[in-house]
Amino acid sequence: MDDFLRLSAATARFTHGAPHGFSFGDDGRLLWFLRSDGPTDPLDGLWVLDTTTGAETLLAHPRALSPEPGELPVAERRLRERTRLVTAGIGTYALSGDGRRAVFPLYGRLYAVTCDGAGGPEELPVAGPALDPRPNADGSRTAYVADDALHVVPGGRVSPDDGARWGLAEFAAAEELGRARGHWWAPDGVRLLAARVDEGALQRRWFTDPARPHLPAEDFAYPEAGGPNAEVELWVLGPGRPVRLDLDAEAFPYLSDASWESDGEILLTVQDRLQRTVLLIGADPATGRTRELSRTTHPRWVDALPGTPARLPDGRMLTSADTPGGVARALTVDGKPLTGDGIQIRRVAGIHRGRLLVEVGQRDPSEQQVLLLDPDTGEATPLADGPGVHGALAGAGALLLTSADADGIRRTLHTADGRRLTPADRSAPLPYRVVPVLERVTEHGVPTALVLPRDHVPGRRLPVLVDAYGGPGYQDISAEPVRWQAKQWWADQGFAVVTVDNRGTPYVSPAFTHAVYRGFSDVTLEDQAAALLALGERHPDLDLGRVGVRGWSYGGYLAALAVLRRPDLYRAAAAGAAPTDFRHYDTAYTERYLGLPAEHPEVYERDSLIPDAPGLSRPLHLTTGLADDNVHPSHTLRLSRALTDAGRPHQLLALPGVTHMTPGGTREKVMALQLDFFRRELA
Repeated sequence: MDDFLRLSAATARFTHGAPHGFSFGDDGRLLWFLRSDGPTDPLDGLWVLDTTTGAETLLAHPRALSPEPGELPVAERRLRERTRLVTAGIGTYALSGDGRRAVFPLYGRLYAVTCDGAGGPEELPVAGPALDPRPNADGSRTAYVADDALHVVPGGRVSPDDGARWGLAEFAAAEELGRARGHWWAPDGVRLLAARVDEGALQRRWFTDPARPHLPAEDFAYPEAGGPNAEVELWVLGPGRPVRLDLDAEAFPYLSDASWESDGEILLTVQDRLQRTVLLIGADPATGRTRELSRTTHPRWVDALPGTPARLPDGRMLTSADTPGGVARALTVDGKPLTGDGIQIRRVAGIHRGRLLVEVGQRDPSEQQVLLLDPDTGEATPLADGPGVHGALAGAGALLLTSADADGIRRTLHTADGRRLTPADRSAPLPYRVVPVLERVTEHGVPTALVLPRDHVPGRRLPVLVDAYGGPGYQDISAEPVRWQAKQWWADQGFAVVTVDNRGTPYVSPAFTHAVYRGFSDVTLEDQAAALLALGERHPDLDLGRVGVRGWSYGGYLAALAVLRRPDLYRAAAAGAAPTDFRHYDTAYTERYLGLPAEHPEVYERDSLIPDAPGLSRPLHLTTGLADDNVHPSHTLRLSRALTDAGRPHQLLALPGVTHMTPGGTREKVMALQLDFFRRELA
């Protein structure tokens, strides 16, 4: 590997040493966060910043607690995969209600620490490898999960021994619905709301590591499209008789959020299977009775808007809605529009000084601003609206703003009394200052980006590398600087690097996103090809006779799709972790867009790559991680088998022990191999 790839691998893509995982505590006086000691240190420690003094204190470090790093419990490893947590050491923590005490797991052990660090971290006794600990309101008790059971310390097991999994989110919730937890303390610090998950009806998927044949295979329950989902129940556990909440799991099988509104009310967000209807439900923890508080519907699917649905402090209901014609994501209060076409709401970050704190798009889809919205009038006050991507976190009058642009990432803490502080960043400086050429092309206004070699001489023709994702839920073209580092490296190897956010990707408009309803392949490839041709007309240095395409996950699907169906335009592809047949992908993601396989078999057949295998006429390099529990390696292997059966030559790279996130420098090693592939095939 060259210097950039080595640096990218050693720094976990320039994230080691950067503070992250922020939480406010003690009425905004404390800012908790995770950070490693430097740019090549992979082990995160737990820190707290005192806003009254500006002092940062290291409260716990994995090297002091466990000099010999242990193995992560299987359940925690999979939870980290679901939440895309790539750091080692202390990966997560949870605060008590007053924000003065934290608990965290480390290699299956459980620790608690106070904000002043007095006495150092205290190890708590556990019944087995512990994960997802949660302290109660005053920090006197901690709930955690071990061996699929919910425990409390001090105390003991609180969930029944009935063969179900207790206290954890099921695969669909953690991977696709944004809910990564499965138990919640009541404000009284005595009762627990707990998820009971029965996965008995799901098929099992298996992993073996060919490089370590002496180890037994692993298996897990997977909800395949068209098949059963896990059965999820919610129970209130504590003194007295357990109470089951009255939920219609048949009509609304997905639980996407849960919280205690008070000791006498629980708020739940549930969705129907095709995610066309989202309900906010109030539940009585004493009786289990429930009532509908708000309903959000869409004829295609309701795109999740973080922070909604919710109840405002005055009791009104905050929900999301599309403006007429699908021009913008908007907010409504008690069903009345609060915002219009001029603002794309991306996230409701909370309440700050009596107003809604929101992250929005206003000018360019690649940028994000932070506004305060008056919940009565919709009047907007900018907090961070310069070029770049801005985000916010609020707590008791304090505000943390994160701003990213071509010059880097800045974090500014605005204290309740008006001072400004900056949490220290120990990450490596970004190697490149990248300013891509951003353009909107075709009649659909598709966002595109072009990155050229830093030494490019106008008039010199360049082979083109399309480096894109293209799938729902992820925006590739963003002003966040880290995203452009690898693209600039590819450009400096002698390519014009093109990225296209085709219809189906977020943040342009709801109508733009919903264009992939009942079909991925046609819209994705149509937009990718049309955008590439439009860029070729605008930029004559792009040699459209030499076009390669690479991608991972949905981007891998796009790459393989391109050479299989448009070999006239795409001459070579490197497809990593591609979902080659969505009949074998998960329920919550796939059915949201494509519907049920039994009702729309033609959609699934059209979007499958397997029938296209006999027509392959261009070089195709396939990569899969053999420990990938998101896009199982069988996806890539099925396509490889179909190509082999049809006598179509291709390359296959199978990586033992590698998951979907390609940790530990695997991504950079694959990039080096792909570079050789593209240089050879596009020469």
